[in-house]
Amino acid sequence: MTGRTGRARLANTAGRVRLHTVPPEASAGQITHLRACAQAEALRVDDWPEYGSLPWLQLPADDPRVYVATLEAAELHRMDEERRHADARAQAAETLQSAIEAAATRRGTMRTRPPHKLTPTPGWPPIAVPGKPGEYLTYQEISA
Repeated sequence: MTGRTGRARLANTAGRVRLHTVPPEASAGQITHLRACAQAEALRVDDWPEYGSLPWLQLPADDPRVYVATLEAAELHRMDEERRHADARAQAAETLQSAIEAAATRRGTMRTRPPHKLTPTPGWPPIAVPGKPGEYLTYQEISA
């Protein structure tokens, strides 16, 4: 939800948020967001100035809008940190994958040529076919 200034706002839950009904699979971040929304609703605050703005600073210290604006700022910071951590994890995974591929190329274990064709040879035992349990290649003489 966005306010008049276009910044993200805490959701208006219209009395629907009850923290005892939070799904068990909810993440800590989702629960934190629900708590912030429930607090704003419990204080019956519908509009508040942006945290750190002059109108926010001019509010009396005991005005509930001060608390809700602070909650909003904390929640926006938490969500931003969550996004940054997710981006960092994705970047680390990409870097790790690149390092693994580079190491495999250096060791020569990276497939750079087609797989070897298995050919049964006379006098040798049957060859187990990889990925096909119970299947074997056996040498068979072809009569002309």
